[in-house]
Amino acid sequence: MAAQAAKKEGNKHFKEGNHKEAIIKYTEAIELDSTDVTFFSNRSAAYAALEMWDEAAEDGRSCIKVNKHFIKGYFRLAVALRSAGKYKEAIDNIKMGLAEDPGNADLKKQASEMEEMIRKDRVLVLISKAKEQMQSGELKECLAACDRALALDAGNKEVVKIKSSVEPKFQAAEKRRLVSLPKPARDKETGDKCYRGANFEGAIEAYTRCIDATPDKGSELCLKAYSNRSACYKQLSNFDGTIADCTAVLDSDPSNVKALVRRAQAFEAVERYKSALQDIKFVLSMPQAMVGQANWSLCNMMKERLNRVVQKLKAGL
Repeated sequence: MAAQAAKKEGNKHFKEGNHKEAIIKYTEAIELDSTDVTFFSNRSAAYAALEMWDEAAEDGRSCIKVNKHFIKGYFRLAVALRSAGKYKEAIDNIKMGLAEDPGNADLKKQASEMEEMIRKDRVLVLISKAKEQMQSGELKECLAACDRALALDAGNKEVVKIKSSVEPKFQAAEKRRLVSLPKPARDKETGDKCYRGANFEGAIEAYTRCIDATPDKGSELCLKAYSNRSACYKQLSNFDGTIADCTAVLDSDPSNVKALVRRAQAFEAVERYKSALQDIKFVLSMPQAMVGQANWSLCNMMKERLNRVVQKLKAGL
């Protein structure tokens, strides 16, 4: 009874705009009974009214600890975190609340608004980054930042202005760079451009010119051309070509993860399962950090699948 009486007094102070006095009374109620979730909820609202966001957030967390089904607790915490600029944490909290009450309109609205705020913040960060890169002459990186910003906010006038200013300068610089390259390197660049445009036949022709004109087949340029041509062959389901080019890379760079994985995929496609499994096992014998998480997961899945196939073949099934 005493705790409820303190809460009632706190509510009266809150309605009158006396938020500090309300906090005192809600604190008194909590000290008398820390199991009533509404005490924490109301004090969180009072802290929020005073823009004391850390305290408001802590009371929101206390609501959830006392009763995880008390949806207003998630809302209180989300409001405090959002106001403190902790958008990611706020969204994670809202997701927890929606797991308890998937249809809660207030939480859904908060999530939508915060995702929009995060999007706008990302655009502002990218604009700032693009401006810095423009000033420092990092034209390629600047254009990449502009493209990422426009993917988040199509037609943003400031981004469009930066891109329009930088693009002609980059194209001119790129033209000068290409002219200064030896012909084999220019052919490799042509192949890259064709590949990006999904013109795999044209890319193969350009990479082949590069490889044929490069005496040192183990040079960095030639290995890149072999690697990229193998990717083109794979796109066109020319798996023998993929295997040959990956092997050319591995002759000079035996631990090239990309070439090993790609060759294993090609071996599997032409039903050379033992050879595929050998490449996969070699990749998995390397440090995971060197292989990368995506390749590590892919190789583990391939290993399981190939082991099953090889066992079936051994059993004559």
